[in-house]
Amino acid sequence: PSRATLDCKMRTAGLLVVVGLCALNITSSLKICAFNVQSFGESKANNKKVMGILLKILSRCDLCLIQEVRDSKGEAIQALVKALNRFDEYNSYSYVESERLGRKTYKEQYVYIYRNDVLQVKELYQYPKLEGDGANETDVFSREPFIVRFNSPTTLVKDFVLIGQHTCPKTAMKEMDELYTVFKGMYKKWKTENVMILGDLNADCSYVTIKGWKAVRLRSDPSFHWLIGDDQDTTVRLKTHCAYDRIIVHGREIISGVVPGSAQPFNFKENFHLTEAEALEVSDHFPVEVDLKPNHRYLLRHELNTSWLFCFLFLYFFLNYLQKGIFVR
Repeated sequence: PSRATLDCKMRTAGLLVVVGLCALNITSSLKICAFNVQSFGESKANNKKVMGILLKILSRCDLCLIQEVRDSKGEAIQALVKALNRFDEYNSYSYVESERLGRKTYKEQYVYIYRNDVLQVKELYQYPKLEGDGANETDVFSREPFIVRFNSPTTLVKDFVLIGQHTCPKTAMKEMDELYTVFKGMYKKWKTENVMILGDLNADCSYVTIKGWKAVRLRSDPSFHWLIGDDQDTTVRLKTHCAYDRIIVHGREIISGVVPGSAQPFNFKENFHLTEAEALEVSDHFPVEVDLKPNHRYLLRHELNTSWLFCFLFLYFFLNYLQKGIFVR
């Protein structure tokens, strides 16, 4: 081959190394998601098309809070996680679920689906429902938060708490304010300030007011960082533009451990080239997501292992092309 051909092949090999190392940096962070799947139960679990889209969405996440699970038999979530483990053969997933929550006959569950090869559940806590006389007047939450503490050896922040919440639209502002009380209680209980509050908070459009925001302690306390901004759209329908779903973080370690610019809704309608009708079969919400930075020791070990592989491939291409060039001449 000519000198120009060899140079071209060498550049191609070099590009493969660069692309591989770039891919490494993307995959070594930990993606946390929250997704209101809109009445997930037996019907959706039996819909192959919907399940196929859900699996593609969930396999992007290392940890995902699923909301609006309406699965009285307890079979739909089992089927979903089983299918996810078949779909994503490179990772292993487990889940923890809340009680069935709701004031009357309408019940929902929260479910955390997580990769058990990179995350471990340390503790979980179902926030208690007020009982007794007058409880209906003083009980703020329609569905009490489900709270899980995770150990994450691969990330910069190794110990953090997730407070999952799906508010009732009519009482969204009261519930968001009460999450401040929940945070204080969990800090006292588990002695960690690294907390992420996430879920469909109905935190926009007709469910909130400018005056009401001032009374929401999560909003007025500057130690809470709202990663999904008011200008975002977490709804599937084109006619709506509302940031209902939010991710809020508190604590120096977890705030500094967030990958800048990674918090956003995931528009699966555009990414998977779906019509609005097809997307609405899955949910009327987009999931929201954020990435956590890997810790340096894990990243170094991971980079070294991967770098050896790409160095080997580079040398293989180099020697192969060099050998061909010598023998052709």
